[in-house]
This record gives sequence, C-alpha cells and structure tokens, in this order.
Amino acid sequence: MIVIAILIGCILGAILGMNAPMISYTYSSYLAIAIIAALDSVFGGITSVIKKNFDLKIFITGFFGNAILSILLTILGQKLNVDIYLAAIVVFVGRMFTNLAIIRRYYVDKWSEQLKEKKNKTEQTE
Repeated sequence: MIVIAILIGCILGAILGMNAPMISYTYSSYLAIAIIAALDSVFGGITSVIKKNFDLKIFITGFFGNAILSILLTILGQKLNVDIYLAAIVVFVGRMFTNLAIIRRYYVDKWSEQLKEKKNKTEQTE
C-alpha cells in the first residue's frame, strides 16, 4: 500500500513539475529550505511509524512549523546579510540522515529475518 502511494506521489510530482512555471531566482532559496525542512518532517514521520509512536498532529505541526521557521530564518539572514539558513540546512539534513539510518536498519533487519525464516523452512522440509 505504501509503495503504491509513493509511486502515485512520484508520478504526480513529475507531471506537476513539468507543467509548473519556473520559480524565480529570488524565491528559490526560500523554496529550497522549505523543501528540506518538509523532507526532514517526512523522514521523521516514517521513523515514528516504524517506532509505533506516530501522531498526526505532531507530524502536521512539525511539517509546517519547520518549513515556516526555516523560511523566516532565510528572510532574517538576508536582512542581516548573513547566511543563517545554512544552520537550518545543517540541522535538517543531519536529522534526515539519522532518520534514514533508522529506516534503513529497520528494513535490513526485517529482510534478514524473512530470509532466515525462509531458509529455516527450506531446511525443515528437506
């Protein structure tokens, strides 16, 4: 079910991306940091589903809260002529890698257990 949702999302994203107007250079930094913040929330949501403590309210508020905070940091940094948004990028990308490592370990362990069970079943039938 999740794989189907991911495929549909990828197809819709590709279609919308090809037909969407180009974003001007002045807004590209805002959009980039917002996308990174949103991806961090998505990876965090997947990790919390794996840990069985997912809460939709926490996910939604984190998704929009992180994106808005990162955009505000970008605006403040541009006003001060300091690249403050780089701090947000470092934090969000670091958390994304941590969450991705948790997700990867979960699925590698799951697949390893399935292979062991399959191997044990074939050994028992012989």
